[in-house]
Amino acid sequence: MSDVAEMPKVRGRLTKEAPLAPLVWFKSGGNAEWLFEPAEADDLAEFLRGLDPDVPVMALGLGSNLIVRDGGVPGVVVRLGKAFASIEQLDDTRLRCGGGASGILVSSSARDAGIAGLEFLRGIPGTVGGFVRMNGGAYGREVQDILVSATLVSRSGEIEEWPLEKLGYRYRHSQVPQGAVVVGATFRGMRGDPAAIGAEMERIAAAREEAQPIRSRTGGSTFKNPPGHKAWALIDAAGCRGMTLGGAQVSEKHCNFLLNLGSATSSDIEALGEEVRRRVRAKTNISLEWEIQRIGSE
Repeated sequence: MSDVAEMPKVRGRLTKEAPLAPLVWFKSGGNAEWLFEPAEADDLAEFLRGLDPDVPVMALGLGSNLIVRDGGVPGVVVRLGKAFASIEQLDDTRLRCGGGASGILVSSSARDAGIAGLEFLRGIPGTVGGFVRMNGGAYGREVQDILVSATLVSRSGEIEEWPLEKLGYRYRHSQVPQGAVVVGATFRGMRGDPAAIGAEMERIAAAREEAQPIRSRTGGSTFKNPPGHKAWALIDAAGCRGMTLGGAQVSEKHCNFLLNLGSATSSDIEALGEEVRRRVRAKTNISLEWEIQRIGSE
């Protein structure tokens, strides 16, 4: 993978040794060996068909729920740009959304179309591709509650439509295979009043602003909520609120968020998370699971 000449031809943009820190919320981490921004789904499919099957592939959305390790990411990172951010209203209750569309854009489009039930996407800081893969959720609802089907480009370069049942959703988990890229999804809500939908979205936005350090360099929710518990409460009880390591800190505002205070390496951030896990386990005998994805080499 050392030379552009060895890579499949593309219509989009293929960049060698591309810095990922500017593309992720933590603003830390190393380079992608290759960063591919496809022109459209066919471009991505043809590229993956022609790519050596042993080369790892991963998708990058808004980079909100991600630690890119300092040694960088081997293989190809796929980033879906504006070509994948389109939204089409199919009927009175359904929207077809590109994998690069943000939660804010999807919920706003649903509001304008008078489709209720998608308001919670206003509270998810990511793209359709990311929250379909993760069964993202907020404010009591999850993607599985609204998803009809998702369009995937498999690692072997096949474009496939997966119905909800095939995705095998569990809490923050799906059966989307490693190396596959979610390039679109159809969501279904119900008829609603745009004014009421807008008011609920504003309530969600205000609740996020009040409770979460969303204006900081953060990665969103760090750990999954264990059954019967809230991760933030376990972290608080273990005395971790405000704890620092290097340039990283456990947020004092919401202690299931880690912060880059400005000079943190990804190693600082991940090590702080592991120390939080150790302290919670020592205090409560509960093992917190990472919700944030950690990729690349240290």
